[in-house]
Amino acid sequence: MNQDYLSAIDQIIRTGHWITDQVSIELKEFDISEPQYNVLRVLKVRSGEPITVQKIQDKMVQRTSNVTRIIDKLLDKGLVNRVECPSNRRKMDITITKKGEELLEELNQKVIAFHQPMAKNLSTEEAQTLKNLIVKLKGN
Repeated sequence: MNQDYLSAIDQIIRTGHWITDQVSIELKEFDISEPQYNVLRVLKVRSGEPITVQKIQDKMVQRTSNVTRIIDKLLDKGLVNRVECPSNRRKMDITITKKGEELLEELNQKVIAFHQPMAKNLSTEEAQTLKNLIVKLKGN
C-alpha cells in the first residue's frame, strides 16, 4: 500500500479527532458535550417536527449507541421534549425546546468562532477541493 495514502489517512483521522476535541472544549462552559450539540443540531433542522431516536442516531455526525442517554441528559436540562409517538407506542418523538434553540444559537456562534481561523487558511477553491477529495475517498 502507498505510504502517501496511509499518511493522508492518518492526517484525516488525527484532524477529525482534534477538531472534535477542540469543539468539546468550546462547549464545556455550557455543560454540553459534542454529541449533545450534535443532537440539538439534528433537531433544529427539523423545525419543530418530531423525530425518533433512531432517526436522530442515523443523522448524527458521529453515530453512537447511547443516543437515548444523550437525549435523557438534554431532557433534564430542558433542551428537548420527548413524547410517545401516537402511531407507535414503543417509539418516542423528540423535539427541541425554545430553550434548546436559544442555547444552540449560542453554541453555534462559539463553534463558528473556533472554525473561522482555520477557514481563513483555505481558499474557497481549496475547501471545495478538500471536500471533493474526501467524498472521492469514500467512493460516493
